[in-house]
Amino acid sequence: MISIVSCQPQSELDELIAQKSKLKSELTNIEEKIRAKDTTQVEFLPLVVVDEITNDRFEHRVNVQGEVRTDEEIMINAEANGIVVALNVREGDYVKKGQALAEIDSQVLAGNVGELETSIEFAEYTYQKQQELFDRGVGTEFELKQSKNQLNSLKSQLNTLKTQKSKYTVTAPFNGYIDEIMVRRGEMAGAQMPLLRLVNNTNMRISADISEFYYTKINVGTPIRVFIPTIDAHFNLAVTSVGTFIHPTNRTFRIQADIDEHERLIPNMLAEVNVTDLVLDSVYIVPATALIKSQENKDFIFVLNESNDYPTVEYVEVEILSRYKGLAAIEPLDKDISAIRNVVVQGARGVTNGDRVRIQ
Repeated sequence: MISIVSCQPQSELDELIAQKSKLKSELTNIEEKIRAKDTTQVEFLPLVVVDEITNDRFEHRVNVQGEVRTDEEIMINAEANGIVVALNVREGDYVKKGQALAEIDSQVLAGNVGELETSIEFAEYTYQKQQELFDRGVGTEFELKQSKNQLNSLKSQLNTLKTQKSKYTVTAPFNGYIDEIMVRRGEMAGAQMPLLRLVNNTNMRISADISEFYYTKINVGTPIRVFIPTIDAHFNLAVTSVGTFIHPTNRTFRIQADIDEHERLIPNMLAEVNVTDLVLDSVYIVPATALIKSQENKDFIFVLNESNDYPTVEYVEVEILSRYKGLAAIEPLDKDISAIRNVVVQGARGVTNGDRVRIQ
């Protein structure tokens, strides 16, 4: 058996493949020629975020914790031993200076005072008789002086006893409120035993401890702002006292500021104190995120120049004068930026001086 196979279809396929290869080669050559003649370039501009440059007053503050204080807040202690026989006040009462607050049993002293007063009456009678005898030339000078000395001695003892007896009556040393009573009627009181707490909230002050680093920057009259969280109140005050001693344990000194009478303020309330230690007038202020440190350890910023058809960034070396709460006071060193409105705050790491940029 004999088979006959035709070669014509295979030849046509080979020709088509060859034509396709040739066309692909020609297309590649054409594309290369197009690219060579097309001068259009696609430019990918860096994306930056900008913020405003201002020229204004800049204040730096030191934030510390303080407290409310008063000089007239004391614990009244007993000055004598004995039974508490009377309490003349209750907690919350307002009392005046010299008012009797409590009484301690003083019967023994009262008896001694009575005996001495009787003795003094007799001593005065004796002294008068000795004076009459001496005036008539009957009595001696020694007897007269002896009777006089006896009288004076008894009077001195009486004064001492009366002073001691006064200790048995507890009085208020100043006007104020009875905050707490620590003793009850009938209890035994001993010398230096706490009896009552007396508080006067009329003259109050704010006290705070500041790091010694700021000692030369804070003076009498330095403005401070105080916030009392307990009563949700703000006060604008001025420093009235600057300490002259550095505490060796925490290296701080104390400042105080008088505060006007406020009915809701009580001693030992927590106070948040902001002390203005630096004030700069008419200075350039930028967000702190705009500051960059160069490899030469120089501080600089990128400002936005919008005077051309497209925005560009420009390098400006600066001196950092101060920082506070996300802002920085700066002084330009190599460029006038008075006409510049914006500074780059994000994306500055990816740009160089003179680059065109896109603004987000």
